[in-house]
Amino acid sequence: MAKEVEMPPRHEEVVSIETRDHEQGVYLTWEDLTVLASNNEGVPRVILDAVTGYAQPGEILAIMGPSGCGKSTLLDTLAGRLGSGMRQSGNILVNGRRQALAFGTSAYVTQEDILMTTLTVREAVYYSAQLQLPQSMTKSEKKERAEMSIREMGLQEVIDTKIGGRISKGISGGQKRRVSICMEVLTRPRLLFLDEPTSGLDTRHDRITVMASIHQPSSEVFELFDNLCLLSSGKTVYFGRTGLSAEFFSRNGFPCPTLRNPSDHYLRTINKDFDKDIETGCSDKPVTTAEVIDILVHSFKMSNSCQETKRRVADICNMEGELVKSGSQASFKTQCMVLTKRSFVNMYRDLGYYWLRFVIYMALCLCIGTIYYDIDYSYGSIQARGSMLMFVAGFLTFMSIGGFPSFVEEMKIFRRERLNGHYGVTPFVIGNTLSSIPYLGLVSIIPAAIAYYLVGLQRGAEHFIYFTVVLYVCMILVESLMMIVASIVPDYLMGIITGAGILGVMMLSGGFFRLKNDIPKPVWRYPMYYLGFHTYANEGYFKNEYLGLNFKNGTENISGEEVVRNYWEMDLSYSKWFDLAVLIGMVVLYRVLFLIIIKSGEKVKPMIRDYFGKRATKQTRQIMVLPSTMSPINVSSC
Repeated sequence: MAKEVEMPPRHEEVVSIETRDHEQGVYLTWEDLTVLASNNEGVPRVILDAVTGYAQPGEILAIMGPSGCGKSTLLDTLAGRLGSGMRQSGNILVNGRRQALAFGTSAYVTQEDILMTTLTVREAVYYSAQLQLPQSMTKSEKKERAEMSIREMGLQEVIDTKIGGRISKGISGGQKRRVSICMEVLTRPRLLFLDEPTSGLDTRHDRITVMASIHQPSSEVFELFDNLCLLSSGKTVYFGRTGLSAEFFSRNGFPCPTLRNPSDHYLRTINKDFDKDIETGCSDKPVTTAEVIDILVHSFKMSNSCQETKRRVADICNMEGELVKSGSQASFKTQCMVLTKRSFVNMYRDLGYYWLRFVIYMALCLCIGTIYYDIDYSYGSIQARGSMLMFVAGFLTFMSIGGFPSFVEEMKIFRRERLNGHYGVTPFVIGNTLSSIPYLGLVSIIPAAIAYYLVGLQRGAEHFIYFTVVLYVCMILVESLMMIVASIVPDYLMGIITGAGILGVMMLSGGFFRLKNDIPKPVWRYPMYYLGFHTYANEGYFKNEYLGLNFKNGTENISGEEVVRNYWEMDLSYSKWFDLAVLIGMVVLYRVLFLIIIKSGEKVKPMIRDYFGKRATKQTRQIMVLPSTMSPINVSSC
């Protein structure tokens, strides 16, 4: 049994109808809506089969059905979130018009609660308020709006409790659900989509249009629903007033037993996952679940409820309503500042991402310092210094892939907030970049100082600063690379393997394990040697360390310049500062590439969806629908 779901005033993307006879509100209709998905062989599979319905202000529409019936797909399609692998046809109208939902008109709460686990309830909601609410509101007004929403959702007792996650325990699952809702209702939307709510639909405001896909609600929650859309295998089993649903099932020979939750009875009747013979009230002969579904689908098409649904959809489509303009948001500057602060707080409080890595860096640099302690200027120290510097540039920065799980979680949060229109791509990239500057500065400076002075590398403030800055830039570079991987491969294990493989190739072709002149020219020297950042990190470190020193090989003195040119086969026609500039340029390039990948993904997916949508209109007519035991299914009906 699902837990009761609280539904406070949600305001995110709100469309409203303005007529002489109707107050401001959102009317949503869909006619003959069909959604197809292709399997690996390219054969289309019907997810939704010509469904028709409506949602109107001040009412809750429940979309119910067994697993895989198309509930979430219907919700995603109506909200404009259908995946690029899906194809749709049919009409979806907002206030009788074909138009997209704008920010401030509707809100969508996903099935999965994707939240920053290190933040408290108050912080999570307040950060969201700062991002979504208009610049005209003061900070105190935004804070008051956030706390009001928290109180409306009944979260005041855990307001200063961390949300919690895989490492630390926090609030309960139902409370996390209410936090997700709370963050989406800050803008006071008029259209609210809820995917599998689990915590209270009893708190709602007038003129809000609510659509909730829910699997098995409790009897108390079921009584809150004004209208019911019952689906099975993508077909409409029933659509209409919730109070008339029991009569519909009873009239067709499947009455709800006394004291049984109606939603449980409906789902048991139309669930083919556990197919069984069902006794009807009209015949002693049992029928299968598939036959029951066909009976109900056919009966609904012939029922008054279906005709009433068609009439109501037609009436709404004929309304002379207008779409209210998109709501305003926080300024670009405010969004960048809030995202930077939130990201930094998240990193700082993340035990695995921040403190554990800092301790490991300290331990590794202490190991480096003791193994290469007080290195001398003998001929053998040439190789020792190179090995030590290579370890710092290669393996120490390699540790940055440990933050990949945090990057994936941050990308999930970004995608949720981006889909809901909280902010743009550019503020996210800027905030993510700026938040890592102080953190990586601390991680690089202190451990670098330990290793540098214990080993006894070349003295001088300039040399130490250069050593630290290169380490710092390389860490940012690796994190930038892993952010790119996270945007393409949103899986922990696959992402870490992919990132490690890329860094391994760069390290291998960086001019240390195989000197530049010995590297095969095809692929490895051109272009890999020049594409990998290890090449420039090694060159910069070696020039910084060797130039100005002299090494003894018996009675022979070898200058640092000779070592760099002949021993390590590095180009001295440009200085170490050029290598540093290249590394900084690569950081900028990686961040820009990260931005481009996210932006292009947003533009390409709708193009793919539109392309397949046009093809779907033709293919839908060719799909063969299995005939029911009662009569053929009329695709044009409800």
